[in-house]
Amino acid sequence: MTADAPIRVLIVDDDFHVAGLHQQVVDQLPGFTAVGTVGTVREAVERVAAVQPDLVLLDLYLPDRNGIELLRSIDVDCFVISAATDGATQRRALRSGALGYLVKPFPTSLLVDRLQAYARFRNILTEGEHHDQEALERSLRVLHSGDSRSQVRSRSATEQAVLDALDSGPAEFSALDVAGIVGVSRATAQRYLAGLAESGNIRVQLRYGSTGRPEHRYARIADR
Repeated sequence: MTADAPIRVLIVDDDFHVAGLHQQVVDQLPGFTAVGTVGTVREAVERVAAVQPDLVLLDLYLPDRNGIELLRSIDVDCFVISAATDGATQRRALRSGALGYLVKPFPTSLLVDRLQAYARFRNILTEGEHHDQEALERSLRVLHSGDSRSQVRSRSATEQAVLDALDSGPAEFSALDVAGIVGVSRATAQRYLAGLAESGNIRVQLRYGSTGRPEHRYARIADR
């Protein structure tokens, strides 16, 4: 999947009304597209093989088999969406590979929040790149704390200038590059860049320069 391609979501739920609602949420969210709904594990296995979704929204109570069996058998990111509230089931789902667990019933806003957080998570842990411990932990914080962009706050002029700087030239910049463009100290640029990377707004990679010393390089992530 390219950086600008929508995140493809398969909904697995035998309640056609609930499945339809979740499909509507996905299709109305920028950067996402639903690739269908199915109501059994058998259908889900076939659809996953056919359409290769990026994310599965998975109910556990399915008519032919338990959804956890499907979770264990597919190599796809998955959010469990279930009415099961007992800790044993919830731990089992997470232990089996679920990235998240939403307890039915829940407000639509929570699903939107988790989907947006998932997009941020993918923005940090991009395919084809190597990520250090800091990036891995940052991605998990974004995934499990929800979408940082949903928190209402105004963006400062300096923060916006840093983002604009990352749009102004090559794919990647150092903190010193950004400082020179914005007209602030390297330490100030570094502080803003760290905050933007923390929330998943920009991507940071560790590169080795001509001297052999590692340097953080920053790149803008296009809004989905």
